[in-house]
Amino acid sequence: MKNLVLVTIVLRLFTGCSQTSQFPKFQNFNQTDTVAKSNEEWKRQLTPEQYTVTREQGTEPPFNNKYDKNKEKGIYKCICCGNSLFSSYQKFDSGTGWPSFWQPIDKTHVKYLEDGDRVEVRCNRCDAHLGHVFEDGPKPTGLRYCMNSASLDFVKRKKNAKS
Repeated sequence: MKNLVLVTIVLRLFTGCSQTSQFPKFQNFNQTDTVAKSNEEWKRQLTPEQYTVTREQGTEPPFNNKYDKNKEKGIYKCICCGNSLFSSYQKFDSGTGWPSFWQPIDKTHVKYLEDGDRVEVRCNRCDAHLGHVFEDGPKPTGLRYCMNSASLDFVKRKKNAKS
């Protein structure tokens, strides 16, 4: 519970750091819209690994996933619903083997659940399991959002896009 309270406090402090305005074209739905599908619908939409990670709270292997070493500029979206979750500007190399970010693109796009001694991060739009958040990240937040590549879809920034 202590970790969840700390995460909530830190996110409130850094609301002004949101990168959402940099990528308005990616915000194409009302955040109050939720996506709810049956398990059968999710299984038809997702690969077996994506389903295991996002719908059954699984974890992909470290260092052997799609986005751990990705250095391109763009947005990481929820693989299930397209919710914009993280920006490449907030990504850092944590050395853990999973893509890591120091904050979400917008604090309302994720939600947090107690997961034993860890804090689970989920998509606020479709409830997909994304990964966990830890208190050993870089400044300015001190947080490390350790995400599964299987829960993310990377959309590369266009070369002529202004930032």
